[in-house]
Amino acid sequence: MQGEFQSANVTEKTYTKKDYWKFILPSLFGLLFFIIPINTESGMTVPVAYFANSINGALGAYIPSFTVAVITLSVLGSITARGMKPGWIMNSAYLKNLFYVSNNWLLTRTAGMVFGWMVLLALGPDFLVSDVTGGLLLNDLLPVLFTTFLLAGFLLPLLLNFGLLEFVGALLMKVMRPSFTLPGRSSLDCLASWVGDGTIGVLLTSKQYEEGYYTKRESAVVATTFSIVSITFTIVVITYLNMEAYFLPYYATIIIAGLAAAIIMPRIPPLSRKSDDTYEGAERRTEELIPSGVSVVKWGKGQALEKARHSGGAKATMKEGLQNVLDMWIGVMPVVMAIGTVAVVIAEFTSFFTIIGKPFEWLLVAMQVPEAGAAGQTMVVGFADMFLPAVIGSGIESEMTRFIIASVSVTQLVYMSEMGGLLLGSKLPVSFKDLVFIFLLRTLITLPIVVGIAHLIF
Repeated sequence: MQGEFQSANVTEKTYTKKDYWKFILPSLFGLLFFIIPINTESGMTVPVAYFANSINGALGAYIPSFTVAVITLSVLGSITARGMKPGWIMNSAYLKNLFYVSNNWLLTRTAGMVFGWMVLLALGPDFLVSDVTGGLLLNDLLPVLFTTFLLAGFLLPLLLNFGLLEFVGALLMKVMRPSFTLPGRSSLDCLASWVGDGTIGVLLTSKQYEEGYYTKRESAVVATTFSIVSITFTIVVITYLNMEAYFLPYYATIIIAGLAAAIIMPRIPPLSRKSDDTYEGAERRTEELIPSGVSVVKWGKGQALEKARHSGGAKATMKEGLQNVLDMWIGVMPVVMAIGTVAVVIAEFTSFFTIIGKPFEWLLVAMQVPEAGAAGQTMVVGFADMFLPAVIGSGIESEMTRFIIASVSVTQLVYMSEMGGLLLGSKLPVSFKDLVFIFLLRTLITLPIVVGIAHLIF
C-alpha cells in the first residue's frame, strides 16, 4: 500500500516548466542520436553510429594504435591494482571496479594486449596476425567499437537520466512483461539495438543492470535476446550474398524469427534459471504498479518528470559519460581482442566448426534445403564471427540456401568476435557456457522458422 501511495503522489505533484524542459530536451536528443533512423550514403542507420563511422573514416589509420594503447593501459592498471594495491585505485570505488579484476580477467586482458601488439607490429605467426584473424579484429572490428563506445558512452545519459525510460516503460509495461518477461523500460534497449546497433543495446543494458533497474535474469535476457546487429549490417550481409532484391522478405524473416526466439528463450534454461537478484550492492528498483484511475500516459509522465527533477546537471552528466566510455574501453576491448582472435583462428584454420556443423547438415537435408553439405558449417561458424557464414556461403549457388544462411546468421545474435566478447567483458551475468547454449538454442528455434519462410518464398 505504501508503494501505491507514493506512486499516486507522483501524479499529483506540481512540476515546473524547468522540470518539463529537463525531461523533454535531453530525451529528444537521446531519441535523435540513438533511435531515429536516418538515410546516409551507406544506407539506413542512427546518428550515433553514423558519427562513429565518420570519426572512424577520418581517423581510421590511427585508431588501431589508440586501441592498443588503451588495451595496454588496461593491463598496466590491472597489474598495478593487483600487485601494489595503491590507495588512489583501492580507495576509489570506480577505479577499483575498473582495474582490480580477477586473475582470469587479468590473463584475458594481457592476451588481448599481446595479440594487439603482434598485429600492430606485424610480428608473430601469420595465423594470429593475418587480415582474417587478429588483423580482422584490430583493424576492422575494434575501431568500430572504439568510436561507438566513445560517442555512445558520452551520450548514453540522455537516454538514461532524464525520464525517457520511465515514460516509455510505463507505456509498454503491459506488453513487455507478459510477452518477454521483461520490464517496460527494456523496450527502449531493444529498439536501440534493432534500429541502431547491438553494442549500444549491451551498453544500455549493462548500465541499467549495475544501477539496479534489471535483475540478473532480466539483464541476461535483454542482452542475449534483443542486442541484434544494426539494420546497416543486415544490408551488408544480404549484399555480400548477392540477395539485395530479397531485402524486405529477408528483414521480415529476421523480425519474425527474432520475436519467436525472444518469446521462447526467457522461458527455458539457461536464461530462466538466472536469479532475480540485483547486481552486487545495487538497490532493486522495481517497476511500480499503475494506480487505478490513473492513465498510462499520466503515470509515465509523472515518473519521467520526477526522474528529470532529480537528475544531475551538465557536469555530472559529462562525468558519467566519461566513466561510461572508460568502462567499455578499459573493460571490454581487451576481452574482445583476446576472445575474438582465438575464435576466428579456430574458424579459419581448423576443421572444428565443420565437424560440429555435421548435425545441422543432416537437419538441413531433412528440411529439404539445397546444398545442405556446404551450408551445414555456416550454422555454427557464426559463433566465431557473424560475417563468416556469409563469407563461407557466398559460393553456394542456391538462392534459397543463401537466404537461409543470411537470415539465420543474424538471428543467432551471439558471436565471439564482438558481441560475445562484449558480453563477457561487461558486468552482465552471462558466462561462456551460457553463450554456447544460447547460440545453439537460438539456432534450433529460428532455423525451422527461417527455412519454412524460405520454402514459401522460393
